[in-house]
Amino acid sequence: MMEQTTIRKGTSRIVRSIVVALVVTTLAGCATSQGSDPQPSADEIHRDLLVLDAHMDTAINFGRECWDFSEAHPLESEIAQVDLGRMAAGNLDGGFFVIFTSQGPLTAEGYRAALEHARQRSDTIDRELAKFPEMVGLATTAAEAEALNAQGKLIAFKSIENSYPIGDDLSLMREFYEAGVRMAGPVHGGTNQLADSSTDDVRWNGLSPLGKEWVGEMNRLGIIIDASHSSDAVLDQMLALSKAPIILSHSSPRSAYDHPRNIDDNRIRAIAAKGGAVCMSSIFLSELDLSGERGELFDRYDSIAQMSPAEQRELSRRWRALDATQPLWGSSFDQYVEALLHLIDVAGVDHVCFGTDWDGGGGIDGLMDITDLPAVTARLIDAGYSREDIAKMTSGNVLRILRAVEAMRER
Repeated sequence: MMEQTTIRKGTSRIVRSIVVALVVTTLAGCATSQGSDPQPSADEIHRDLLVLDAHMDTAINFGRECWDFSEAHPLESEIAQVDLGRMAAGNLDGGFFVIFTSQGPLTAEGYRAALEHARQRSDTIDRELAKFPEMVGLATTAAEAEALNAQGKLIAFKSIENSYPIGDDLSLMREFYEAGVRMAGPVHGGTNQLADSSTDDVRWNGLSPLGKEWVGEMNRLGIIIDASHSSDAVLDQMLALSKAPIILSHSSPRSAYDHPRNIDDNRIRAIAAKGGAVCMSSIFLSELDLSGERGELFDRYDSIAQMSPAEQRELSRRWRALDATQPLWGSSFDQYVEALLHLIDVAGVDHVCFGTDWDGGGGIDGLMDITDLPAVTARLIDAGYSREDIAKMTSGNVLRILRAVEAMRER
């Protein structure tokens, strides 16, 4: 299965070219011309694009007993939204696998525990990727990502969600850079030693003094700054301080749903003016429903890698059953598309990307896992966007920002 999926992904363009050539040859002496050649379908266009997602929490599933990352798992019976099998089928070429650390106490002990967790999560990503070298490779530059794609391999970047684990030691960012991290955000759901969170109390009125130094260190190392989860004041200060473009790896327009995790139009324009991009997410297009059983399962998902196969299956079964009766989000696919088109209209096609928050709470009816991504491409085509426009949004803008950050490091 692994070899077959890799061949299908890596040679899809060649195979389609051969098929088209055979059809043209066969029909050459038959019926008269029926007009221009048929246009490629949205699925075909999507498979030909380089498609990256800027924020995938899939590493939460790495290390699960009897769970194979290389397989294409059926969504109906599996909680994970991303695996190599579904990626290789032509829906997603790669993206940023997240080293996530939940916010803990701002103490020496809290920092030590968080650092140990982040190091382990980074190592876990490395071990999982190493199992399937014929299918996927770790990329640390835009050129490496393009080279992997040219080889027919899937692309894995690393990112950090919440830089809390570095404590007050900025030199630890170099350690994570050397481990392959190329994107990082300062904060998550709770205000920490670096910055105010968009969903917690204000402590610093933006970045802390250490957080301002963190911005400079990110520029110096060549790591993309991710402003998702940061407060508005933090984002404003990042834009003023950073000498490289900034990204929001998984955020939605505030016009679609008024929530502090989302971004307003003026700040979308400010990010675009500095060369950055906003990656459209599927979260907070409505209120999050974590009541009752859904909240219990959400909390348990964090430890799925420590569960027995039977416990994993039961968690997945209950999770998917709730999708029909108590979805995490009350938004529809049409609402998602409307918000996406608004984001494009405000930012421009050069400053939009995708970060659905797979395996971290993302996904709505009609966009529940990566097999639904061609539907997004189809809607963009219907809205009049060209293949070139869509290619910028599916990967070109992220790789452009990565190149800008790489150039900053070299300088």
